Amino acid sequence: MPINDLDHLAHRLRGLPGVTAKSAIGAVTDVFGGGDWWSGPGDDGAVVHDRGRNLIVGGEAMLPSFVAKDPYGAGVAAVLANVNDLAAMGARPLAIVDTIVGPREVTRKILEGLKWAGETYQVPVVGGHLTESDGPPSLSAFGLGTAEKVLSATHAAPGQALMLACCLDGRMRDDFLFFPSFDERGDRLAGDVRALAEVAESGAAVAAKDVSMAGMIGSLAMLLEADRLGVQVDMDELPVPEGVPVADWLSCFPCFAFLLTTPDDRVEECAKAFTARGLTARRLGTLDDTGEVRLRDASGSVVVFDLNEESVTRLGR
Repeated sequence: MPINDLDHLAHRLRGLPGVTAKSAIGAVTDVFGGGDWWSGPGDDGAVVHDRGRNLIVGGEAMLPSFVAKDPYGAGVAAVLANVNDLAAMGARPLAIVDTIVGPREVTRKILEGLKWAGETYQVPVVGGHLTESDGPPSLSAFGLGTAEKVLSATHAAPGQALMLACCLDGRMRDDFLFFPSFDERGDRLAGDVRALAEVAESGAAVAAKDVSMAGMIGSLAMLLEADRLGVQVDMDELPVPEGVPVADWLSCFPCFAFLLTTPDDRVEECAKAFTARGLTARRLGTLDDTGEVRLRDASGSVVVFDLNEESVTRLGR
């Protein structure tokens, strides 16, 4: 990829709506003050210590236009987003609750999507709130899990390997950049997300972030911004689904894609936890203390985010 293409790619990745929208999260610290990153605000889920257990809690609000256009898909996505957030914390999911508002025919489809995804990921939807209304529909869902060892951005450190674990089997949606693998993975999905708890418990990984609407590099910046770490992503090592443009893959929300940091001598062990399941795992680089998130190929390198000067979420420690 020529350097001018890298520059164009960096500009696109910085400007993704899923990246620019993240700065609004900083309002939380404006009102509540700074947190300790574990109990919030900070990681994908908050850690609540309860009688010797690490309970992980989190929540997701679905985009109203998505709920209106595809209520069933929004129900699926609500479970998926929560399960992935819990997995990125090293947690095994315990339950989902939801809040739903909208016309009867829409809310029913949302419930059907929630039911299918809950069964597929083997996490029960245990309750919530439902209001029938003639107004615009809305959907939020909240996840609860438990983690023996927590994967946290605060554990990332220079010298650790940056890994990408992902599923390359699937097809990009035509209407927006979502790469589902539901048909291809089927009942294996439940075990896929629980593999992150396994690498957390073994120590083969210490930090993780699920790739979401901010895209892969935006999500990476959020993983590293807690301590203003940097990394150079080797584009030649990046696994990409067949037939999907690299720029679209880096911009999309995949059904299963996680960035992990792992001790340098545990890379093979970490990768095996995923490749043994038929997933893809690849080392993309090595964390450093530059604060720069860079892309590199044979033509050169480009800085996408400089975490010394900026923050995606405005939640700097």
